[in-house]
Amino acid sequence: MRRTIDWADGAVVIIDQTALPGEYRLLHLRTVGELVDAIKRLAVRGAPALGAAGALGVVLAARTSENVHADAELIATARPTAVNLAWGVERAMKKLDQGEDAVLEEALVLLAEDEELNKVASKNAAAIVLAECPRRPLRLLSHCNAGRLATVGWGSALGVVWHLRERGLVEEVLVDETRPLLQGARLTAWELAQANVPYRVQPDGAAAAAMARGMVDCVLVGADRIAANGDVANKIGTYGLAIAAKHHGVPFVVVAPSSTVDRTLATGAGVAIEERDARELTEYAGVRVTPPGTQVFNPAFDVTPHELITAVVTEHGRFAP
Repeated sequence: MRRTIDWADGAVVIIDQTALPGEYRLLHLRTVGELVDAIKRLAVRGAPALGAAGALGVVLAARTSENVHADAELIATARPTAVNLAWGVERAMKKLDQGEDAVLEEALVLLAEDEELNKVASKNAAAIVLAECPRRPLRLLSHCNAGRLATVGWGSALGVVWHLRERGLVEEVLVDETRPLLQGARLTAWELAQANVPYRVQPDGAAAAAMARGMVDCVLVGADRIAANGDVANKIGTYGLAIAAKHHGVPFVVVAPSSTVDRTLATGAGVAIEERDARELTEYAGVRVTPPGTQVFNPAFDVTPHELITAVVTEHGRFAP
């Protein structure tokens, strides 16, 4: 499998996640505008992958822009919740005074690091899952997409599944469809099918019922921003999952690289929550499904308080708030 995001022939090359699972399509982004558009419409998404996009976007800006700093700001603010995007931009910008080749070199180092760090983080998390969950094989529940499509090339929370599968310890993965853009049904299910891991897709509203029926041994999710106290911002619906997991005594494990930790935020209350286009809820396949004039509440993320979380795991092991 190729990387989700990479650099080739003077372009940022991404797997277009808006086309999956119907079509596997690569996009070659040669301008900052094209990259920003891809980020905003979720052709590239997932906190670690956005970190890579931020760094590679600075490479594009260094090569094509008359005002690199302005373009870097456009990239960094294309999506407000995931801290990795601005982090990737900032890291690459530190090399700007050394020339565009130095910026590219730093971005490529970041990509290689992301693959390795997520492998280590998910391996650490797999050990914690095995310690917390005595049943074998395991029945895992995922929300949104935290696989290789959300990273450069391995995966965070779904990376745990890859480690456990290698040891024959996965019975199945319950995949929340993940409203409103169905990242679970479209992307996580696609990744699991590619890897021949047994899975079932369920509506988001069925997760608590699945736990009540004893169908879930552990919940695995990624993160878009982790506050200093361990509060976690992730795809909308994560908070409700954590409440249900706590009620049913199901371990709830968050997996992310340490670049997702934002120590400038004391708690999750300071996380900027992105609001998505109302049409994602009022329309289906371009056809209106709600009455005219319907008002919409469509946050892309929510914040899960740290006391509901069994463990936040990075490449360094358990995160200590």
